[in-house]
Amino acid sequence: MELSLKSGAREDVERIVGFLEKAGLGTAGIDEETMEHFLIAEDEGEIKACLGIELFGDSGLLRSLALSEGLGGHKLFMLFEQMLVFAKKRGLKAVYLATNKRTAIPFFEMVGFGMIVKSELPEEFFRSSHVMDILNVENSVFLKFTI
Repeated sequence: MELSLKSGAREDVERIVGFLEKAGLGTAGIDEETMEHFLIAEDEGEIKACLGIELFGDSGLLRSLALSEGLGGHKLFMLFEQMLVFAKKRGLKAVYLATNKRTAIPFFEMVGFGMIVKSELPEEFFRSSHVMDILNVENSVFLKFTI
């Protein structure tokens, strides 16, 4: 499988929404305007993985991570690495993520994220309905990567 990585574009909205829905993930806030904040990994035009970032001033919240079955860890690492490059180019100072999958935490820590308490989140996050939904998910934790 030869993956190519590209930035999302307006014409990718329906494909990304379908891919995320198939993965059982929420799609609120994903539209033509936010598509440019997505990275899409494709193989022969078929989406195999995606990762988005929601911008909040000089911080970002990773969202909508979805992977096709059988996608190796090195491909996932590449996706994260490129998203962090994107964040740095956008002038972000920190990137956050949330998970309720405790088994994923070692991977995120290997990439450079560290666990934080929810009170350490930027104030802007608490005005986001997406973040408020995350805060209501049982066992959710936040991690932070400082750029």
